[in-house]
Amino acid sequence: MRDWGYGERARAIATTPKEAPGAGERLLVRTLERYGVWLRFTVAGVCGALGIVSAGAAGTAPAATSLMLPALLACGVCLRSPRRPLPFAPRWALDAVFVILIGLSQPVLGEGADLTVEAIIGIAVITFQHEWATRPAVGLALAGLGAAESALGDVLSSPGHGPEAAPLVAMAVEVGLSRTAHVIVRSRAGAADRSAASRAASRREADVAAARRATEREYLATLHDTAAATLLMVSQGDGRDWSWLPLRARQDLEALSTLPGFATENVDLAALLGCVPRGVGRAAVRLESRVDGPLTIPSGPGLAIFNGVREAVTNVARHSGVRDAELRAWAAEGGGVVVELSDAGRGFVPEAVSVQRRGLSGSVVGRMQAVGGSASITSRPGAGTRVRWRWPAGPRDVRTPGVHGTSGARRAVGAAGSPPRSATGSPPRSATGSSPRCTTGSSLRSATGSRSRSATGSPPTGVVRFLRGQLLHGAQLAALLISLVAQFGLSLGQLTAYQNAYRPAWAQTAAYVCLVAVAAVAALHLLRGRRIPPVVRRWGVGVLLAVSAVSALTLAPERQTGPQDWAFGLLGWHALYLLADQPVRLLAGFLGAHVGLTLLVVLLAGTPTVARSAAMGVATVSDIGFQLSVGVLVGLFHGLASTAGDEAAREEELRTRERLHEETQRDHRERYHALTATTVPLLVGLGHGALTPHDKAVRLRCGVEAARLRRLFAEGDAVSDPLLNELRACVEVTEHQGVTVSLAVRGLPGEVPVEVRRELVDPVAVVLGRTRSTARVTVVWTSRAVHVSVVGEDGDDGGCDPAEAARARGRAADAEVTVVRTTRGADVWVTAGWQRPARVRELTPT
Repeated sequence: MRDWGYGERARAIATTPKEAPGAGERLLVRTLERYGVWLRFTVAGVCGALGIVSAGAAGTAPAATSLMLPALLACGVCLRSPRRPLPFAPRWALDAVFVILIGLSQPVLGEGADLTVEAIIGIAVITFQHEWATRPAVGLALAGLGAAESALGDVLSSPGHGPEAAPLVAMAVEVGLSRTAHVIVRSRAGAADRSAASRAASRREADVAAARRATEREYLATLHDTAAATLLMVSQGDGRDWSWLPLRARQDLEALSTLPGFATENVDLAALLGCVPRGVGRAAVRLESRVDGPLTIPSGPGLAIFNGVREAVTNVARHSGVRDAELRAWAAEGGGVVVELSDAGRGFVPEAVSVQRRGLSGSVVGRMQAVGGSASITSRPGAGTRVRWRWPAGPRDVRTPGVHGTSGARRAVGAAGSPPRSATGSPPRSATGSSPRCTTGSSLRSATGSRSRSATGSPPTGVVRFLRGQLLHGAQLAALLISLVAQFGLSLGQLTAYQNAYRPAWAQTAAYVCLVAVAAVAALHLLRGRRIPPVVRRWGVGVLLAVSAVSALTLAPERQTGPQDWAFGLLGWHALYLLADQPVRLLAGFLGAHVGLTLLVVLLAGTPTVARSAAMGVATVSDIGFQLSVGVLVGLFHGLASTAGDEAAREEELRTRERLHEETQRDHRERYHALTATTVPLLVGLGHGALTPHDKAVRLRCGVEAARLRRLFAEGDAVSDPLLNELRACVEVTEHQGVTVSLAVRGLPGEVPVEVRRELVDPVAVVLGRTRSTARVTVVWTSRAVHVSVVGEDGDDGGCDPAEAARARGRAADAEVTVVRTTRGADVWVTAGWQRPARVRELTPT
């Protein structure tokens, strides 16, 4: 039996998979594609050369060469197609020309031409299915063309006789078997990929969860040691040396910029521009501000504009010769914001400014370019200067620190100076606070590094071993299927039809029965998903060698490899499923011994003729050579599994990184977005002197922010009542400021989503942060709702900063949580309530 290939690209399967194939399946497809092209070229070259030798004896070698060489050239051009695919038309034309030339060469190839052409076209129609897997109709059309050319060659070489039906039927069966075998191997690779992907998904979830926890701990530690500590100290009183505060506030702002998603969270640009320092003394600039606020903008561009305006105001004081400037800001048409600073000073030529002077190029233009905005400078001598910043609406490249490294948003913070030295009144700073860092990358590397190293190291990982085992098992099943179909579909007919050719016939029959027994024992193990035991393998190979010897010794030498030799092309397929998981040299040794026994019998009877030698060579190449090539292909599965394991590990690491990036972004949006709107303007004002800690209103705002941050720290605690735990965190901050707080709980606690808890606790944190004497907090649980109320002081004298107003408007628009505020004199009573959904009510005890 010959030409029983089973390689085929995955895209040739009729049904398109719902999911993209995994690494193992993709590499298998590419390997089988390259294998098919090289196999067709090799078989055509060797069998064509043997056919030309045979034609030489008949005197038709020049005609045969003129047909075979162009056919080989057409096939050789296709060798580049796996890496550099040719366009459709040239590929189809080359394959069609190859088949037509091979078919036309049959009349001039001399004795054994039908066997030569049948072998070459048989391989071709199989490999066409590999090459045209994405266009199965084309592959089938070429297979039909190959069958037609084979029939035409029979007619041309034997005028007056019709084409033989048996080779055409065998060709159709071979194509069908190759497809079936490919489906078996590919399905095993796909199953291995899906199993590995399922295990990888479980590991990915665990890795992402661990990295998120580590990252969250680091971020909370950064907040605790920087902004939270600074704001708490400011809220606790005045009368101290605050000389250290501006520098520390700027450093805290830089630490906040390391939070994931910081650059994309919104702030009020109008509030930031209100904190632009004007200078002191005679160097102060009288800044007339006309800002149409609020102006909502991502914090990264907002800080870039703020620092650019601060630098430009400094330049007005230094270089313009005037002390008056106008600052305007408005919402641009179509979205975005525009900020403009102008003065009527002496002006300058922007193009003449040295590149070494980085005030305008770096602080103004460079900052905006780093966050995806733009800045322009218009000036000329004697006509003043105008600087315009523009932030367009829509998504921009505002990269997130901690995931992509140092970003333009972090550089836009522009914290000046070095950490404060141990001066009088300067509080100590922890290592985390003095050098904030982000551990998203390190957490990910620790989570995925060990798996990546194991995937690329010498010892195979579990994924590689599993994929290798599945590929080899699929190859064994495919070889078993081919051997059974060949034995019962072709060899049995040969054995029964040529009983008179065997001496004795019972020996050939006994050998056939032994092969059936070997296949039955092997199938018993393979179909149950088990490996063939070593003792069964050794016993089976021994039986195969015995059958080879009996078949060769009980058949006449002139009939070896002919139609009467049912075992010559069959034994290799049995050896394949027995030795597929062993080194390929064992299969090569068996096939060599099998061919050697046949050759020995032929040589002992005398030297064969040239035509007879060519015919035996074609049979050997088309049968034994093809089986050996399949064995080599199976041997490549070992390396393919390792490569697929490495590729899968790299893909999994990328998926884990992307998932971690998405999760940290989501964490930030859910936990830090409200803090960005209130904490950033506060730190900017403290850092640049626009806000002073001697102001009671400023200290109250700091107390509110400190309470909010402490609630944030408590949000991730594993406790039975998270709502009460977060309230206690806010109460603890207030008690540190000397306030007496009573906390009462009524009813049985239930489950409250984290988003709802944030909205319920935040009004309490605001009131507690502004209270300086006594306060009372009450939590009332019912079967239908939960209400959190606080009674304290209206320490802000009825005022509210713009960020607070924005937060209040956001809560009012929230249909889930309702907030009611009542003021009586200096006291304020705030109640936040949430109605439980019906599903939650049913699970809550009464």
